[in-house]
Amino acid sequence: MTGTVVLVVLSFQTASPQSKADEPEINDVHLHLTNYIQKGTDIHDFLAIMGTKVGRVALSGIPLQQQWSYHNSGDFAPTYYLQTDAPLYYYSFTDAYIAMAFRSLTPDQQARFDPMITGFNPTDMYAAEHIRRVLLTFPGVFTGVGEFTIHKEFVSAKVAGETASLLNPALDRVLDFAAEVGLIVLIHNDMDVPFAKSGDEPAYLSQMKAVLKRHPKTKVIWAHTGLGRVVRPVAHHAATLEAILKDPQFGHVYFDISWDEVAKYLVATPETVKISAALINRYPDRFLFGTDEVAPTEQQKYLRVYYQYEPLWKLLSEETSQKVRKKNYERLFDDARRRVREWENAHVQ
Repeated sequence: MTGTVVLVVLSFQTASPQSKADEPEINDVHLHLTNYIQKGTDIHDFLAIMGTKVGRVALSGIPLQQQWSYHNSGDFAPTYYLQTDAPLYYYSFTDAYIAMAFRSLTPDQQARFDPMITGFNPTDMYAAEHIRRVLLTFPGVFTGVGEFTIHKEFVSAKVAGETASLLNPALDRVLDFAAEVGLIVLIHNDMDVPFAKSGDEPAYLSQMKAVLKRHPKTKVIWAHTGLGRVVRPVAHHAATLEAILKDPQFGHVYFDISWDEVAKYLVATPETVKISAALINRYPDRFLFGTDEVAPTEQQKYLRVYYQYEPLWKLLSEETSQKVRKKNYERLFDDARRRVREWENAHVQ
């Protein structure tokens, strides 16, 4: 399959996939309850925003805090990383915040969430120890790790301290520990640099594939299929993904199609929608829907990416649509819940 995936933002008021009245339409593999200054939506309010449309959510904070530097922005308090030149820094308390929010729910409400550990520095050889410590401090809470970032346009260069890299053995330690425990890993790693020249080898593709090959026992979800706000699809992006999907060495690798900035590429034109749908129909077990919304305040805005994918849902078979929207999530996260609880039972004093 060939074709560069490029796209326009479309928005719809209703979603096309047919669901039974008593069943949710989607599960969300990628949601941030808090933003870049660690403020967000109360989890009880978020349950109301989910309503009956959303069944389960992989829940995380934001692992980075945007510094408010008076010498940079004066009295203006930035709330997003593009609003200031001041650095970002890792904010580990986010995991405790998410854990306590989760623990404030009833058991039935908790069953709708899969909290994720994300407050660690992926350049730190002690990062895996942070994950272990969180699990032992908050047993019965977390199901996975992420979303955490290695290469991301604009963000990577702003993070204080050492720049994250796919070549850093600290990342291998995190992935090894995730495999030991059974944690799902959701990783953001741009496949290429912003505004890359057409025809060039994607800057980080070979390194990412090498990392994935080294960790065949770790269930990894590659966020956004490797795309970003200004990290456009590489030439023949679908073919690049298919080379991974059909290779048995990557049988543990999955892709999420979250973020409106990614959806704009996948549904840009009728041709890009056909290319995307054909690929997903061929590999229906390997894609998951997510929103990548940050601290949503109302349902329509929270589900805008779902509605944006309306042209895609129409071209997927009903079975594939069910898997991408719900079933793949349930299969992967149910297994992760079981394995993580078993590990905790064996290790928590």
